[in-house]
Amino acid sequence: MACSLPPLRANDPPADLLKQVLHHETELEAERGHYAYRQNVRIEELEVNGRRRGEYRETRDIIFTPDGKRLEQTVGKPYQTLDRLRLTEEDFRDIREVQSFLFTSDQLFMYQTRFKGEETMDGIPCWVLQVTPRQILQGQRLFEGLVWVSQAELTVIRLEGQAVPQILGRKQENLFPRFTTIRKKVDGKHWFPELTFADDILHFRTGDLRLRMHIEYTKYERFNVDSKIIYK
Repeated sequence: MACSLPPLRANDPPADLLKQVLHHETELEAERGHYAYRQNVRIEELEVNGRRRGEYRETRDIIFTPDGKRLEQTVGKPYQTLDRLRLTEEDFRDIREVQSFLFTSDQLFMYQTRFKGEETMDGIPCWVLQVTPRQILQGQRLFEGLVWVSQAELTVIRLEGQAVPQILGRKQENLFPRFTTIRKKVDGKHWFPELTFADDILHFRTGDLRLRMHIEYTKYERFNVDSKIIYK
């Protein structure tokens, strides 16, 4: 999912751009930990020509107990008619951790970044950073791709990339799609994930398979001791 970026203009990014991005992302992670929200997941399995073979759907609420403990709760039963695809532990980890990627200060040692230029995204002037894992240890799931940083707020508003590594072995072949995550401003100040989507062809040894994914993050509500959050 590459894109060509225009050359730099005279207003070069601040020297401490990465430092400020990490600061904002770390604050955002702390704030998001105080919010309940709903996550709707839909994964479609298609032939390369677009004919649908099956799908997976689930709804999950991230909520708080009365004493403030944060937990996940599945709403109803997942719907599953996938044919060739089998969702793995890594797929569900990616949904929860990588596709809503937050580039926080404690992750800096795991990644290297490169400034790619600037681009206007959804009407917002942005700096574009390429983020690449320095190394991937066994069991890790990391992000590799591009992030768009608002020039005005120095916060990430969009990311495009892939969860890595792909897992290839003699008996196991676990491939992952390229995706885009768009953030929206919640409560007028916090850029939280709003939508993740993917439409990619996975090149399995048994034949190509098209995967289409749609994840919505809705009903953000900040928890406090007097909150009573009920989703219907």
